[in-house]
Amino acid sequence: MGAASALGCAGVTLGAAAPAAAAPGSAVKGGGTGAAGYAPDPLFDALDAKIEQGMKAYAIPGAAVGVLWNGQEYVKGYGVTNVDHPVPVDGDTVFRVGSTTKTFTGTTVMRLVERGEVELDAPVRRYLPDFTVADPYASAQVTVRQLLGHSAGWLGDDYQDFGPGNDALARFVTSMARLPQLNPPGLVFAYNNAALCVAGRIIEVVTGKTYEAAVRELVIDPLGLDHTRFSSDQIVGFGVAAPHDVVDGKAVLDPSFWSQPRSLAPTGGLISSARDQLAWARFHLGDGTAPDGTRLLSRASLQRMRSDPGPGGTLVVELDGMGVTWMLRPTAQGPRIVQHGGTWPGQMSGFLMVPSRGFALTLLTNSEGGTQLRDELFTDDWALRRFAGVTNLPATAQVLTGQAPAPYEGRYTAQRINDEGAVEDVVVDLTRHDGQLRGTRTFHGPSSPSDTAPEEEEDAAAAQTSGLGAAFYRPDFTLDLDDDGRPVGTRSDFVRGPDGKVLWWRNHGRLYRHRTE
Repeated sequence: MGAASALGCAGVTLGAAAPAAAAPGSAVKGGGTGAAGYAPDPLFDALDAKIEQGMKAYAIPGAAVGVLWNGQEYVKGYGVTNVDHPVPVDGDTVFRVGSTTKTFTGTTVMRLVERGEVELDAPVRRYLPDFTVADPYASAQVTVRQLLGHSAGWLGDDYQDFGPGNDALARFVTSMARLPQLNPPGLVFAYNNAALCVAGRIIEVVTGKTYEAAVRELVIDPLGLDHTRFSSDQIVGFGVAAPHDVVDGKAVLDPSFWSQPRSLAPTGGLISSARDQLAWARFHLGDGTAPDGTRLLSRASLQRMRSDPGPGGTLVVELDGMGVTWMLRPTAQGPRIVQHGGTWPGQMSGFLMVPSRGFALTLLTNSEGGTQLRDELFTDDWALRRFAGVTNLPATAQVLTGQAPAPYEGRYTAQRINDEGAVEDVVVDLTRHDGQLRGTRTFHGPSSPSDTAPEEEEDAAAAQTSGLGAAFYRPDFTLDLDDDGRPVGTRSDFVRGPDGKVLWWRNHGRLYRHRTE
């Protein structure tokens, strides 16, 4: 079902506005009780300027931000929901938040853990007796914690659409029987959307409710997140930020970007606002109680979610590892960053907290260009240095000499499964270039073979190729390079096998196998 059809059935018009608690473009500041006419603060003024500059530079029609800092709250909207039917964005405008949804899945599981209905270190088969992936050992041994910490080990980019029915998630999990195992459970971090869908299915089985109903009952409604929902028919009357592509440097409305399979709800289906996302941060930085005083989680469970990281690596930034659905990110000064964010076509968002500094930041955007602004605010040190006094681990691009880059050269391959269930291949070729690595990434459609020489490929139209580059800043860790060979701040790394040889390239959290034959 196309996005336009889905929205039409729901009666939602992208960009339609509803009355909000704060006027469009207004800010709320000062312990959550703020009002219009607040005294400007140079840091918030600088943040406004940074966002507005990025919106102009990267063709972002609309954005919303939420900040918790020094006991103050700041919520503000910028620009418009829709370039064709412009309505101002405010703090209650809803966007797709993408993978920040995973933290709602994890928090719901933790509520079940506290009830004694789920154990994090129990095998998945305790709750889903028929659970199966291609590897028998992984099927039997993988644990709930490994699902939530992205170390389940099987192919994670599975985007199959099983329709709008209440059985969509169950059917998705059954279909995972063909997913190949890349590493044993618990050994290697690799971003795994499919694993979070399994966690969502556990929620369904344990509660006897659909995933969406369970999350709403256990988390969303008790926290009063009135602008946080899973389906388009539940946001009728809200201001909705429409998704936009960027074409020739300009934002172009593309309603088809909005639609998302229900089977992927636990990994990225949430729709929310900056105000609600800031309330989410307050809850996770708080004592586990809802605004009305009801206890949802203990402090210990909140701390448990952001402690004891599994295997580390990179996911755009360098990670200590994953907690319970939270990315746990080191800093040069010591305090840990707790982070997530999401990517869906035309809807780029960021979310981070520095618990020891009482700082949280969320950004929602309605354009493919939002990636660049998110990277500037969340990946680099712009916001962290100013508001929390912390920075990334140092990384200075180096030029390797002699044969030092040789072990990293070669072809790397990965796979993903599209919404129709077809397997697509992704091929990366890396070669030495002036002491760094340069190469290409090619996405092959289902009918385009990836293991043949380029001149033998039969379906060139199905392949899409882009350039890439990497510069080492310490052994096995690299900074990504732009088209001009300059570091852009995002990080990748190489993973070695038991024999000490380079086995994988991990880029954006995905593993590409090094083909040496």
